[in-house]
Amino acid sequence: MRADARRNRDRLLAAADAVFTERGADASLNDVAKRAEVGIGTLYRHFPTREALLGATCDERFLTLAQHSRERSASLSALEALRLFLEELVHYAGIYQGLAASLGIVLRSGTEGCHATTAEGQRLLEAAQREGEVRGDIRLDDVVCMAMAISLSASQDASGTKRIPRLTGMFIDGLRPPCDARGTRPR
Repeated sequence: MRADARRNRDRLLAAADAVFTERGADASLNDVAKRAEVGIGTLYRHFPTREALLGATCDERFLTLAQHSRERSASLSALEALRLFLEELVHYAGIYQGLAASLGIVLRSGTEGCHATTAEGQRLLEAAQREGEVRGDIRLDDVVCMAMAISLSASQDASGTKRIPRLTGMFIDGLRPPCDARGTRPR
């Protein structure tokens, strides 16, 4: 990438972070371009969709989420590692007002952080399924969908973030296979 193109990209990312923080993920992309002091065409050359811009703006955060999850998962049960990953993903989905509504699309935007987060979520889900802690019919899209729902719910009132651990725990409980007549779970 040419130096001037790299500078424009960096200015767009900084401007997007500021605008999305102030006005939410659905803020005007024209406002982002103006804040970065570039034309809207420049913004779209670098980021063809809003979700691509959101993914790039969140890239470092998603890389951090995946790295922290990998580091701590070795010392946790597969189910607990998945629960903590989901809880963190919910928090990250709330970084900008309205981001949660498009989290699934943003995670498919192709950035390194989005790939890392998706791969980590898949790894944790499969580990929990291999251990018999999560039903085999659950997909990562289901987990992302629940992260979106929990994040949207938490953003509705001031005490919402306090509810995140309880809501993620309820969802994780719902992923578990049913118990047999003796109260044990099949492996």
